[in-house]
Amino acid sequence: MNNKRFINARAADGSPLSFEVKEGRFAAFGADLPDNAASDSLIDLQGRLVLPGLVDGHIHLDKSFLGGEWQPHQPVSSLRERLAVEKALLAQAQPVEERASMLIEQAISWGTVAMRSHVDVDATTGLTNLHAVMAAREQWRDKVAIQLVAFPQAGVISCPGSAAVLESAVKEGVEVIGGIDPTTLDGDANGQLDILFNLAARYGVRMDIHLHEPANQGAQQLQRIADRTQALGLAGRVAVSHAYALGDVSPSVLEQTARSLADAGVAIMTNAPGDHAFPPILTLRAAGVRVFAGNDNIRDAWWPYGNGDMLQRAMLIGYRSGFNTDEELNVALEMATTAAAEVLGVDGYGLAPGNEANFIVIDAPNSAAAVAMTPSAREIYRRGEKLEVRRYG
Repeated sequence: MNNKRFINARAADGSPLSFEVKEGRFAAFGADLPDNAASDSLIDLQGRLVLPGLVDGHIHLDKSFLGGEWQPHQPVSSLRERLAVEKALLAQAQPVEERASMLIEQAISWGTVAMRSHVDVDATTGLTNLHAVMAAREQWRDKVAIQLVAFPQAGVISCPGSAAVLESAVKEGVEVIGGIDPTTLDGDANGQLDILFNLAARYGVRMDIHLHEPANQGAQQLQRIADRTQALGLAGRVAVSHAYALGDVSPSVLEQTARSLADAGVAIMTNAPGDHAFPPILTLRAAGVRVFAGNDNIRDAWWPYGNGDMLQRAMLIGYRSGFNTDEELNVALEMATTAAAEVLGVDGYGLAPGNEANFIVIDAPNSAAAVAMTPSAREIYRRGEKLEVRRYG
């Protein structure tokens, strides 16, 4: 028998919590479990908070310099220039598999149990990065679930041959098709979206499109994506990452776009970046749009920030959104837990009987306080077993 009883913990609302884990799965919850409940060991959590594992809805495992030498940020004046700087820096960096593995380990150390990683694929790089990240994923498969996105960073139409590479990536097992700025980067919104939606429909994969396009142009792009999603019956399988435009349009345009996204079942990812308008989270949620969170880039050519901690990301989202009440802080946490898990389609997620016993133990009085304080000291449990974790500077 491999049964454990965890006692003297706190639930998200701060109330007393005890629970049982049997054969690596949650068996029962209650403020006071029956005295005769059988267990091999009793673990006293000493009044600390228990949260479900964190979920990173958007990360780039192939880009980070975490674990290597510090790379001073290089300012640029255009997206194309940024791509050139990134290419030069990555050519001198450690191999993709090594860097990806370090970032995965870092995320695990904070309590991440699932993530969606965008990986650059195009006619120039082919599937090289994808194969490297797949190898890194294999190293950590028992500790974190990693969903991969074939991401055409250089464009689909503007980088001829990339459509075929996207299809090859799907055939090799990626779960999600990516896209990027159909008008401003590719110059052909319908052309790019035709390719992406055709692949998603034919192969039954999900979609996640980077969208940085501004104001009304971005809103029009979101409408195109919503219309295609609804027409193909892909509700719940399409996400748009960033969608800065939603934070920079009129209330009437926002209302109409939010209604279209909700009706189509298109989710929105935000990391609340520091130098951009970003989607108004509470407004979108009120309209019925699922909004989730991710770290995005971490210590790479795009920006020097980040440590892989989704609880810290929830705090930053709350800070930039002006979230102050406990209810609002818990919205930020939900974006980095249950909402992200739903978008990724993570099975058996959360603190409920029958699910895998994956959880975090934090010294905080409740979940809202955990978001506001972001304690760095944490105990990480996978299938009821405490992990030994390592972090990189």
